[in-house]
Amino acid sequence: MKSSIFTKLTKLLSLPVLILGLTSSSLYAETKKDFKVAWSIYAGWMPWYTIDSEKIIDKWAKKYGINIDVVQVNDYVEAINQYTAGGFDACTMANTDALSIPAVGGVDSTALIVTDYSNGNDMIISKDAKTMQDLKGTKLNLIELSISHYFLARALENSGMSERDISIVNTSDADIVSAYTTPQISTVVTWKPMVNDILAMPNTNILYDSSKMPEELLAFLFVPTETLEDNPAFAKALVGAWYEMMSLMNGNTTKAKELKTIMGNASGTDLNGYENQLSTTNMYYKPETAIEFINSKKLIETMEFVAKFSFDHGLYGEGANDYGFVGMQFPNGKVIGNKKNIKLRFDDTYVKMAVEGKL
Repeated sequence: MKSSIFTKLTKLLSLPVLILGLTSSSLYAETKKDFKVAWSIYAGWMPWYTIDSEKIIDKWAKKYGINIDVVQVNDYVEAINQYTAGGFDACTMANTDALSIPAVGGVDSTALIVTDYSNGNDMIISKDAKTMQDLKGTKLNLIELSISHYFLARALENSGMSERDISIVNTSDADIVSAYTTPQISTVVTWKPMVNDILAMPNTNILYDSSKMPEELLAFLFVPTETLEDNPAFAKALVGAWYEMMSLMNGNTTKAKELKTIMGNASGTDLNGYENQLSTTNMYYKPETAIEFINSKKLIETMEFVAKFSFDHGLYGEGANDYGFVGMQFPNGKVIGNKKNIKLRFDDTYVKMAVEGKL
């Protein structure tokens, strides 16, 4: 099946707006005051809802004399596509998708905040199969070439199988729950909260979950590198707002429960449901732990896995000779891939400011 993501990416590459979105001047950098942030429903990104609804983002934006509009986009891949086309100044996305969509599309992006990693949030669920080996010769529904696809590929590898043993049917995250209710669909690969909706149905077997591959399914807030360089106030406001919310929601205080109840309701559940989601999400609540991970060898190893997956699945296009086609830069000076084509960066500059109280 031809990937819908790859098709959308091809279309995006022909859009003039992409070129315009990457062109700036000193005048633009001096006058830009309005910014838009895109986020999608996922346990680790729900804090953006309360950062917006509790006016925390407004407080931080006002501190720096700017305006920040935090926008929920229901279709996760569409949010990334709009970011790639220049429609947003920041976007929540997984490590795999940041490489395979904006980076491959020519948008140089920087990971401003590492929000979390999936520690059981992502699952392979089946009506008929009882083990991974039972999936041989069957069809699985998921977002093709997304983090769910990467998760499946790694799960198959860890189970002594490969993608040659199964078939994939591309299905959006907005449709995955309803798809499972239909008799012709047996197995899906998705994440919470959709996982919880599916597990509430009869006849569900969990075949594999992401707790078996810690620190691989990573979630970030990415910003175009040029936007970051031209507008440090924007970065400071985002990081400041994020860690203020992290400090408020971390723990069992009355305020934490109130905020998590709001987040739960916004994601279609309640406090207990959202806490269930958080129980399988390793949040980087403290900036110190985020800095430690961003500087770790594990991140480099994981992104090399992701690069190989992207190359093997044709996401780099015909011009790529190997998985190092896109360069990735890390804060310790390490670069993997093409140093002349760095399109994905992991930076701890602004998170360090949070630690040092300089925001």
